[in-house]
Amino acid sequence: MQRPAQVEGAAVASFQWPVAIFELVPWLYWTLATGNLLGTGCWKLETGNWERKLGTGNWQLGTGNWELELATSNFIPYDRVIPFMAVLKLHKTIGVRVGSVQVGGGAPVVVQSMTMTDTADAAATAKQCIELAEAGSEMVRVTVNLPEAAEAVPEIKQRMLDAGVTAPLIGDFHYNGHLLLTRFPRCAESLDKYRINPGNVGTGKRRDEQFTTICNIARDHNKPVRIGVNGGSLNQELVIAKMQENTDRDRGLTSEEIINECMVLSALQSTELALEGGLRRDQIIISCKTSRPRDLIALYRDLAGKTDQPLHLGLTEAGMGTKGLVWSASAMGVLLNEGIGDTIRVSLTPRPGGDRREEVYAACELLQSLGLRSFSPSVTACPGCGRTTSSTFQELAERTQDYIRERMPEWKSTYDGVETMTLAVMGCVVNGPGESKAANIGISLPGTGESPNCPVYIDGQHHTTLRGTYDELAIAFRELVDNYVATKYPRKRA
Repeated sequence: MQRPAQVEGAAVASFQWPVAIFELVPWLYWTLATGNLLGTGCWKLETGNWERKLGTGNWQLGTGNWELELATSNFIPYDRVIPFMAVLKLHKTIGVRVGSVQVGGGAPVVVQSMTMTDTADAAATAKQCIELAEAGSEMVRVTVNLPEAAEAVPEIKQRMLDAGVTAPLIGDFHYNGHLLLTRFPRCAESLDKYRINPGNVGTGKRRDEQFTTICNIARDHNKPVRIGVNGGSLNQELVIAKMQENTDRDRGLTSEEIINECMVLSALQSTELALEGGLRRDQIIISCKTSRPRDLIALYRDLAGKTDQPLHLGLTEAGMGTKGLVWSASAMGVLLNEGIGDTIRVSLTPRPGGDRREEVYAACELLQSLGLRSFSPSVTACPGCGRTTSSTFQELAERTQDYIRERMPEWKSTYDGVETMTLAVMGCVVNGPGESKAANIGISLPGTGESPNCPVYIDGQHHTTLRGTYDELAIAFRELVDNYVATKYPRKRA
């Protein structure tokens, strides 16, 4: 490929990149020195800004930051850069300790969830906290809205500890948090973090006073807080002022753009107020939640460029079922892939009598799909078509997934690395053998008109062929999975 001619004395144009810093794993040292990217341009990172200079150059990755060394070689092609993007953490944040869990500061993205029981019912709430934690939630939040709820918090925490669950317990406060935390000091001590909504903590002068009261209690108990701004409960005084400013200065912003600007401004102003109230920077997490995916992406990109506090991601009021899953993933997936976000919650609305753990499973799957975390063995399953008129493969895939979830608490406490295992349950000869060979353990069931044989592959090699009824196949495949776990993964030391 021909190199572009070098241009001497080229002008420099700078712009602010909305990312604080590029962080690489310590051992990585990579020089890009071949190919061509964007014609004759080269880029330089200096003190947080990007500068563009005409000329030629090559990228060099050091152990922590981006550096540019001018040279006569060109950029590596875009398609050769993509495989390396997963090692980059684009938004470097301060680490905040929440109980036994670190959020931000280079720690893995943390999964959290929220109960939907009456918090005053300590037994029911503790039971759901335990279920959520065992499903993979690394932090659990409860509503603390009434004196009875605040009074129940110490018992909830103790029941969790008695069950061996150490997931941090978070209190969600609106309107009266300053009163409840003051009147119920055991509640303040038992919680591992307080969530404050700056939009409904008070109005006018009382807002700052009551917000500061919660921060002072957090300071005195050495607890972190999350400053959780929501589009649906935004400080109306701030919104009205910004709407008026938009008119007076003829800024031409839409109401949605003004709301987004107010949310970021509220989060940043509240952070400064929390610091004035005695909290340290390593005690503050921020969120700016909205129910619109594109707005969420814009909000967090803006926020990531303006603060190094850890960010809690979540699409608020995402909705039920498929809609909630798709809308949440479409927004959070983009941000997480850009390195933005330190803890997440997928806010699904369960069906009446539904399983609250579904939001935990969704969050874990989202992080696992992006290669950011490994929580549980993944099951690849055939989607079905006219070749798969039998429901056997669907039933076996569902039964296998349920079995893994049932066994994971025990497996995870016994074996190292079992969460990285991959399985495949396929429905016909088209992709069945190939996908089964690609998994650690896979089974290819016969499609319509195919011979009733079910080859099983382990680590790419044909291991056995199963035959029989659905129940016989399920039992035999489950035994093969159990044996694989017991023989392939080392036991953890006591």
